[in-house]
Amino acid sequence: MSPTFELARELIARPSVTPEDAGCQELLGQRLSALGFELETLRCGEVTNLWARRGDQAPLVCLAGHTDVVPPGPLEHWHSHPFQPEVRDGMLYGRGAVDMKSSLAAMVVACEQFLAQCPAPRGSLALLLTSDEEGPARDGTRRVMEILTERGERIDYCVVGEPSSQERLGDQVRNGRRGSLNAQLKLRGRQGHVAYPQLADNPIHRLSQILGPLCAEVWDQGNAYFPPTSFQISNLHSGTGAENVIPGELELLCNWRFSTEITPDQIKQRFRARLQEAGFDLSAADALRWRLSGEPFLTPTGTLTTATTAAIAAVMDGLQTRLSTSGGTSDGRFIAPSGAEVVELGPLNATIHTVNECIAVADLEPLAAIYAEVLRRLLSD
Repeated sequence: MSPTFELARELIARPSVTPEDAGCQELLGQRLSALGFELETLRCGEVTNLWARRGDQAPLVCLAGHTDVVPPGPLEHWHSHPFQPEVRDGMLYGRGAVDMKSSLAAMVVACEQFLAQCPAPRGSLALLLTSDEEGPARDGTRRVMEILTERGERIDYCVVGEPSSQERLGDQVRNGRRGSLNAQLKLRGRQGHVAYPQLADNPIHRLSQILGPLCAEVWDQGNAYFPPTSFQISNLHSGTGAENVIPGELELLCNWRFSTEITPDQIKQRFRARLQEAGFDLSAADALRWRLSGEPFLTPTGTLTTATTAAIAAVMDGLQTRLSTSGGTSDGRFIAPSGAEVVELGPLNATIHTVNECIAVADLEPLAAIYAEVLRRLLSD
C-alpha cells in the first residue's frame, strides 16, 4: 500500500479521543525530525500540541491539523472496530479516517516528497498539531498561536487539513468560515396547576410569542463571500414531566452563524432588545449568557488561494475548485487573526463524525500530492 495509507492507518489505530493524543504527535514527529524539523511539544493543561518547524526565513508556510477525534459512540453500530482500521470495497474505515488523520498523514508524506525534490526551499515550513480541536479548543491551536505571537513567529500561509471536499477530492476549498455566537436564555415564570392558569405564569407561552419573529429576523444580507447570518434554536427545555403542572422555568439555547456584515455586539443588542420589547425581565445575573465560539475570517483571492487552486488543477486533471465559507468552525479562526492567509483543504466530508467514518483509499496519495504541490508553488524559486 501507499505511504500515506500506511501512516493514516497507524494514526487511526490510536484512540485519540479529545483531549488524548495517544502518541499520534510522537509518531508524526519522528517522521518530521528525520526531515530536519525542530520539534517543540507544548503541553497546555490536558492538551498536547506540537510545533514543528524547518527553517528560520520568511515566508513561513504552515500545515495545521488535529490529532484528536470525537468519541466513536456505540461500538455495536460500527461494522468494524473504530480504532482497528479496515479496508472494505476500496474505503479505509475508522474513527478519524476523514477528520482528520488522513490529512495529517498526507501532510507528512507531502513534506517528505517536497523536501526530496527541493531540499533547500526558500522560506520555512512548519506543522502545527493539536489534540484539542474537537473539544473546548482553549488549550490547543488558540494557545499555540498566543505563544507564537508572544515570541514574534509569524505564519504567512496556512493550509488546514479539515475535510473540505464535497463530491470529488479538491472540488471545494474553504477560504473562510462564519463566526459562531451562542446564547443561553433562562426565563422564569410561576409554576402552577394547569387547571388554574390565572394563578401561574407559563414561560413557554410567553416565549412562543416572539419565536416566530426571531426565526424570521433578517440579521444581514451577507456579501460576496458569506451567506446571510443564520439564527437557530438548538435546545428548548422546560416542564416537570407532569401533565398537570405549568412550568415555572424555561431554558433556551440558540446560535448565530454570522458573516462579516454584523458583529457579535450588534447581535447581542438586537436579541436583547427583542426580548425586552416582549416584556421579559433580564435583570437576573444568569438570565442571558453568551459564548463566542469564533469570529468570522476570510482569505480573499491571493497568493495562497491561487497556489491551492492551481495545485488541485495540476494533480486532479484540471479540476476547477470552488472557494467556500460554508460549514462550522475550525482552528483556522485562531490562525487567521495573526495576519496569515488561511485555507482549508482535505478529503470528502460526507462521513465526518458518523458511524463507519471512511475515506477512499484512492484519494490518499492524490491528497498528499496536492499538499506537496502547494508547498512547491509557495516555497520553490
